[in-house]
Order: sequence, then structure tokens, then C-alpha cells
Amino acid sequence: MDHFNGNTPAEELYADIIGLPHHVSKTHPPMPLLNRAAQFAPFAALTGYDAAIEETARLTEEEVFLDESEITVLNEKLIKLEADLPQHPEITVTWFQPDEKKSGGEYRTVTGSVRKIDRMEQYLILMSGERIPLNRIIKIK
Repeated sequence: MDHFNGNTPAEELYADIIGLPHHVSKTHPPMPLLNRAAQFAPFAALTGYDAAIEETARLTEEEVFLDESEITVLNEKLIKLEADLPQHPEITVTWFQPDEKKSGGEYRTVTGSVRKIDRMEQYLILMSGERIPLNRIIKIK
């Protein structure tokens, strides 16, 4: 039988050494198991490569710009919110947050009570301290 055709059972291939005891070196102490395991750990030859690939694959959304009628409706809601500020009304607001590393960004939605509308700095400020840029808001409920 041809031993190299892949059809020979391992017992036949190694019959001459199967019964022999495991070799133990007389000059080299056995390697600790932790070091043996480290030999087979994955190796990252390019440090930061995986992070760069993840960053490239991360998707962002393009910002949607409101038309004049949508801006008017949003401004009316902000005026009503300003009138109701002493009661700290609870709202759900959606706005665009630009990405710091690449073009585009993501739309975020948060629910909270309004503390202040800062027209000078152009922020809506929630009781939680979150500051939402007025010019990025696309929806208020």
C-alpha cells in the first residue's frame, strides 16, 4: 500500500513509533505551559491595522438639510418651548452629530427635559447637561 496517497490509517503509518514513550530532554527543562500557549497566540504584525480597517468600514450618514417650511415648523416649536421653559418640558429631539474622523456623521435621538435654549450660543440644553446645536436639529416632539 502507498503510504503517501492519504488513504493509509495513522496507526499503520506510525506503527513503528506508536508504542514508544514520549521523549524527555536530559539537557533542556520542559517549557512552562503558559509559554507553550504563547507560541500559538495570534501575532499582529501591523499594529493598529485592525483598528484602521474597522474605522474604514464604519458607516456614517450624510446630513439632511431641511427646507424652508420644515425650518419654520421647527422654529415655531422652539418658540413654544421657550415659553414653556419654567415647566422644563420633556421633549424628544433628533439632530445630526458630525463625525470627528470622517465625512458624514450620525443622527441621534434623545428624550429629556429642557433646561434652556441658548440663542446666543445656538444650543438647546437639556437638564442632563447635554448640549444640542440648534442648527443640527431636524425634529422635535
